[in-house]
Amino acid sequence: MGRWWPSRLLLGLLCAVVSAELAGRTDGGVTSSFVRKAEKGVDMPIDSDVFRLPPGYNAPQQVHITQGNHDGSAMIISWVTEDEPGSSKVLYGTDKDQLDFHAEGKHTRYKFYNYTSGYIHHCTLRHLKHDTKYHYAVGIGHRIRMFWFTTPPEVGPDVPYTFGLIGDLGQSHDSNVTLTHYESNPKARTVLFVGDLSYADTYPNHDNVRWDTWGRFVERSTAYQPWIWTAGNHEIDFAPEIGETEPFKPFSHRYHVPYKSSGSTAPFWYSIKWASAYIIVLASYSAYGTYTPQYQWLKAELPKVNRSETPWLIVLMHSPWYNSYNYHYMEGESMRVMFEPWFVKNKVDVVFAGHVHAYERSHRVSNIAYNIVNGKCKPVPDESAPVYITIGDGGNLEGLANNMTEPQPDYSAFREASFGHAIFEIKNRTHAYYAWHRNQDGNAVTADSMWFYNRHEATHPASHLDSLLAALSILSCSMEPENQAMLLPYLPWFLQKMRESEAESNHYACAHRAVLCCEALQVQSYIKPHRMGCLTF
Repeated sequence: MGRWWPSRLLLGLLCAVVSAELAGRTDGGVTSSFVRKAEKGVDMPIDSDVFRLPPGYNAPQQVHITQGNHDGSAMIISWVTEDEPGSSKVLYGTDKDQLDFHAEGKHTRYKFYNYTSGYIHHCTLRHLKHDTKYHYAVGIGHRIRMFWFTTPPEVGPDVPYTFGLIGDLGQSHDSNVTLTHYESNPKARTVLFVGDLSYADTYPNHDNVRWDTWGRFVERSTAYQPWIWTAGNHEIDFAPEIGETEPFKPFSHRYHVPYKSSGSTAPFWYSIKWASAYIIVLASYSAYGTYTPQYQWLKAELPKVNRSETPWLIVLMHSPWYNSYNYHYMEGESMRVMFEPWFVKNKVDVVFAGHVHAYERSHRVSNIAYNIVNGKCKPVPDESAPVYITIGDGGNLEGLANNMTEPQPDYSAFREASFGHAIFEIKNRTHAYYAWHRNQDGNAVTADSMWFYNRHEATHPASHLDSLLAALSILSCSMEPENQAMLLPYLPWFLQKMRESEAESNHYACAHRAVLCCEALQVQSYIKPHRMGCLTF
């Protein structure tokens, strides 16, 4: 037990490294056999505790925060008062007993059919210190409520940071499980939300009371952690049959984003910098054809990304481009055709989407070679392409998408019809760890995971081999002989990678350890072909 315990940890590292290297391959994927425990596929009753109004006259409710400018030195604080406008002032400071600063905001209000909203306040706190905990108070002059948040660290290439991923949340019993599950995960500090918030539009006349209940439901997270918003189809709220012809009216009034700081002309597409990540939010339901504002903005935006400052390039959208479920199949095709060549050219690391109420992760593939003459319409492996992850599994009342196309396409690496959330943990400029947690597991259990290696930093292709070989070497020395056989399946792949590698000096020590490892494991057939010149010892 004493020697095998650390070996198990190292074997986990080995498997993670191999999985990261194999992520770009399209040699077949996994369809999970997990059968999800059934929950009620309906929204929680409107008198549920999670929708409870805070006590007190004109008490602030539905408090939520998001980044307030491009570099993270500002925060937008939003809330609603029901009885009267009250004050839009925010008091804030680093000492909860002495809020030394204040900022003035504004309030707005809207009508939707026979509904009139409360007074929706938005106030931007500027010139904040990075990586600092601030306490803030809203409801000045009436019922004061206090909360806190931590600003993002200063932007830089090796700044670690962990994001949570949630999509298509809604306000059902499953939604509550997802949010509770996410809250129990201690790592994530900011939510990247990929669209479809309240599902109020599923009610008769788009009952906007359900926007209010949703805001109160998620306040337990959104008041303390920034949520980065993406607009989905359930935010459109276009209902000409009841006289509502302004798309996104409730969403636009309630959820402000810092779109102007990135030169965008609308709040549905924008960008922010956060730690070592550059995050681009796109609008699946706004025009994106040539010469449209969104197209022109993205065309100008991508060249601005300085990968030496923010090496991780992350894109959020709602409708997925690669989706092997029968639900919403190929709905993202037209947007993919417009933007995918840019994603490949700029080596976007990962694209997160929702819309399909299930989970799926792709290999690194692209489909940019197709034209009417050559007929090449099948995605192919492409190490310059992003990994596409569909995480529309928040738990809304519409239920799971559990019908999949068969056989599983080559581009699909893993898929499962379950509710859950994910974590994207940036370690440094080269490595990030991604994990998806289904609702039925404890937060320490990952149902799917992957190590990301930043391709923009791929000028040193030995990085993964270094990690792999270090793990192999240590394992070969520390494992009991009967357990060493567990490593054998990995050796042919690893040695093939060695053959493909360039003979750079930083490979020599790796190769030296490789031969040592192979000898320790008595894999003689793989040793002799690799005793080349400088590798002889």
